[in-house]
Amino acid sequence: MNRPTGSCAPGEAQARRWRVLIVDDHPLVRMGLRGLLEGEPDLLVCGEASSLAEALLGVRALQPDLVVTDLSLGDGNGLELIKRLLAQHPQVKVLVCSMHDERLFALRALGAGACGYVSKEEAGRHVVDAVRSCLRGGVWLSPAMTEQAVHGMRGGVVAPAPTIACLTARELAVFELIGRGQKPSQIAAQLHLSVKTVESHREKAKRKLNLRSGSELTRSAMQWVEEQDHPA
Repeated sequence: MNRPTGSCAPGEAQARRWRVLIVDDHPLVRMGLRGLLEGEPDLLVCGEASSLAEALLGVRALQPDLVVTDLSLGDGNGLELIKRLLAQHPQVKVLVCSMHDERLFALRALGAGACGYVSKEEAGRHVVDAVRSCLRGGVWLSPAMTEQAVHGMRGGVVAPAPTIACLTARELAVFELIGRGQKPSQIAAQLHLSVKTVESHREKAKRKLNLRSGSELTRSAMQWVEEQDHPA
């Protein structure tokens, strides 16, 4: 496993700037985010990671103030990363930058402990503001998502969420990994669960989505992953 790449170490003169670690399994995305953030005088990209494992190593070694992470990582789920990272480093802020449906994932990310969610489609315009908002103790969501969340808390009418929203965070993580072709034993290893627990989540997801068989669940999961990875 490759160690996370970094351009600074704690204690250097530049450490007075906010330190940011970028986590994404696509090199071009990491490059783009680095370019956006390093142009700011108060921000310093102290490292990059391409996986959940590298991210955990990177936070320990580079001591960032904030982690910008995708939700789909080669060796795990971004929601799982947020929980594990904050359990070990509660002082670190986490901002999610993802192409996944904000209506489905933004509040889940906040529930896991993230301080904000910015769509990759909007990253060029908003990621710097989102990073600063999180670093200053705020929460960042798009205006539409903020309105939906406020209406939900007030008991107002919320736009219908995708059917997949009926799944719990753990069921959704299992569903996504099924869609990425992972076997139960592989899913169990990635999510630190037993195979029996994975199978239980799989059955619950199948029931909630009104799917009749395991093959239907797999096809539905693969189609959903494809839509998330390549939105129209």
